[in-house]
Amino acid sequence: MFEDIPVGVGVVYEGERIRRKFMQVELGGSRIPYKFELASVKPLKQVKDGKITIIGPDIKDMKEGSSNPIGIRVDVAGKKVTKDLEGVIERRIHMFINYIEGFMHLAQRYDVQIRLSKDSFKKGLKSLKYVGKVLERLFKSDLPIVEKAQITFITDPKKVEKEYKKALKVYEERDVRARGMNDEDIDEFYGCVLCQSFAPTHMCVITPQRPSLCGSVSWFDARASAKVDPKGPNFLIEKGELLDPVKGEYSGVNKTAAKKSMNEFNRVYLYSMFGYPHTSCGCFEAVAFYIPEVDGIGIVNRGFKGETVNGLPFSTMADQTGGGRQTEGFLGASFGYMRSPRFFQADGGWERIVWMPSNVKDRVKDAIPKDLRDKIATEADATTVEDLKTFLEKKGHPIVKRWAAKVPEVVAKVAEAPPKVEPTPKPVTPSVSVPTVSLPVGSIGRVKIVLKGVRIHADKVIVKRGKEGS
Repeated sequence: MFEDIPVGVGVVYEGERIRRKFMQVELGGSRIPYKFELASVKPLKQVKDGKITIIGPDIKDMKEGSSNPIGIRVDVAGKKVTKDLEGVIERRIHMFINYIEGFMHLAQRYDVQIRLSKDSFKKGLKSLKYVGKVLERLFKSDLPIVEKAQITFITDPKKVEKEYKKALKVYEERDVRARGMNDEDIDEFYGCVLCQSFAPTHMCVITPQRPSLCGSVSWFDARASAKVDPKGPNFLIEKGELLDPVKGEYSGVNKTAAKKSMNEFNRVYLYSMFGYPHTSCGCFEAVAFYIPEVDGIGIVNRGFKGETVNGLPFSTMADQTGGGRQTEGFLGASFGYMRSPRFFQADGGWERIVWMPSNVKDRVKDAIPKDLRDKIATEADATTVEDLKTFLEKKGHPIVKRWAAKVPEVVAKVAEAPPKVEPTPKPVTPSVSVPTVSLPVGSIGRVKIVLKGVRIHADKVIVKRGKEGS
């Protein structure tokens, strides 16, 4: 099936991470303002099966180490292919490109990031036509209802920008469809494990009022995908008993989460970032982060450049958030979820949001209560926590009342049991003995050493490959 492709193609290559110093070129990414992926269902007569078009420079024409604009259009046709499958087909681009040896695909829609390794480039993967062939064949193989597929790659900057604006309108039209439904109106949710190659213990729980973290799979999309591909990445989740209507805890979701995470997690809150928050993958559109100094929540999107109000850039917090972990105070989120009435319902909703980039604020402005719009700071209002605190006090943000409510509690506790003042002990540097880890010759993969509840001081750490049999 892929004999004419110069590199390997298969699930074995999913999850490859390509760091910048090892990449030949990057398509999209945070340095490029315009990039997108868009799938369209068309009549059979309008799709020329197997046609691959490149508009703009090809991979071989791009400067080594450069970041480039990219637009990927996938046009499909089939007697049983309907418009409501466009989002499903579009998200498969992520999966199929990751099947290609030396290709790393992250994020989705208008935030896509693709990297090609130097090794695969040297093996002959120097044209997007090879990528197009893989996509066309896998779409028809993985989704038999697709009878025809044609692929178009756009790398010309001006044309990418033009098509990007058209794509945004299509995304919005799709998203509006699910906003009129409530989670309590239906009997089942859906799950998505499309990102488990990068986050092995992650499962997206998709509800009418909580779309996927990547923002590209709505409840309707997941339902359609589960029907046409029962063994695929989307599947039905029985809601089960409603255990907590405020935090959004369901017995059925907990049961499925335990199964899909290999028993790493057995409780999930759908409407809170504390306690048992939803796990995060790595393709999320934004990160919500707790700011303890003001007891509020900040939001930063993938495209934001520079440091946020807590001094950390998106990339650092994304590493802390992703990978399929439940991390209290850090949570991946989509723009669709920000528009939902369930948005951090258990944590105070929009009244708990205190900071976000101006472009994010503009994008979801219609979802923010009118009396709060001017009270949520952006990078133009605050660049440090102290700036933020001053801004919130000046604007009379609801979070300020939470500060006042907490003061009496603290005073009361101090009055009841005044703390004893002990002499400050001399600092002691704790030490931890880490056993030797031997790897058999020829082993593949990474070594993960987890030390919990300790502080470590080490002058030097040496990891050596042991001899066979040792």
